[in-house]
Amino acid sequence: QVQFVESGGGLVQPGGSLRLSCACSGFNFRQYVMSWYRQAPGKERELVAVISSTGDIINYVGSVKGRFTISRDNTKNTMYLQMNNLKPEDTAAYYCNARRDLIPALGNYWGQGTQVTVSS
Repeated sequence: QVQFVESGGGLVQPGGSLRLSCACSGFNFRQYVMSWYRQAPGKERELVAVISSTGDIINYVGSVKGRFTISRDNTKNTMYLQMNNLKPEDTAAYYCNARRDLIPALGNYWGQGTQVTVSS
């Protein structure tokens, strides 16, 4: 079965850092585009960062550019999100997403989310 083990969320002060991890199993990780999404109460789910199956193509939402870094280790079936200089507006539940490269219909999976709260 598909399983995501998400970790690294928590409470942090503005300007602080967190590193989220998404350890995956139950599918061919290397064949999947991986993404981090976030959703705050009352707001739509937002794509934060996406990384191609090989790790060579990366994109971020404008609000996190220069602060967040997405990465993946295909030998460990794990995706990461390094978040620096966190702001209160980064507060949200962060979700790991795996989408089959080229043919999304063959696989599109979501983690359960991990809460990130940025507050003084």
